[in-house]
Amino acid sequence: MARVRLSVEERRAEILRVAVEQIEARGIGNVRLSDVASALGVSSSLVLYHFSTKELLVAEAFAHAAEGDLAQLRAIVDKPRTSATRRLRSAVRWYAPTGQAKGWRLWIEGWAAALREPALRKVTHDLDRRWKAAIAEVVAEGVAAGEFVCDSPEDTAWRLTALLDGLAVQTTSYGGALSRATMLEWVDDALVRELGIGREALTTGRR
Repeated sequence: MARVRLSVEERRAEILRVAVEQIEARGIGNVRLSDVASALGVSSSLVLYHFSTKELLVAEAFAHAAEGDLAQLRAIVDKPRTSATRRLRSAVRWYAPTGQAKGWRLWIEGWAAALREPALRKVTHDLDRRWKAAIAEVVAEGVAAGEFVCDSPEDTAWRLTALLDGLAVQTTSYGGALSRATMLEWVDDALVRELGIGREALTTGRR
């Protein structure tokens, strides 16, 4: 059967999807352009036509994998007619290592490789800023609505994401070290401290 001809956009998306799969399976340091090409049943030269270097392919694949989760995060924090408390708690629980957000193994691979690869460092830095900005935005809305007592939503976003990222590294590297219940309790403890609210507000959505 003749191979279906894809548009440039479709081909790039296909390559990025497979690149993510290969990175997750092999790790950034071990994946090769030829691995991606072989998984697709195409030549390495075709992959190089769309992505001139492995570094560029890895950086764009990482961004491709994260964009879907960023869109989901925006859907949570922008949910209409919902208190800032409920939106923020839903967002951080979804983002947490036990939640349904991004593949943490991929992020940890990306952070490590970004130390040596400028293209990937730029991508991961931009994505990280967008995660923090989304969290800071809903915190600021909660302050404006009188739900939270918080001097700096940006600082709060940094501390919350630092906690979640740290837990993700621990649980991904050392599976079973912490229970899901313990992690969620710690996340709620952090929200109570950061937002100046009572624990009951996390479930009622009111101060």
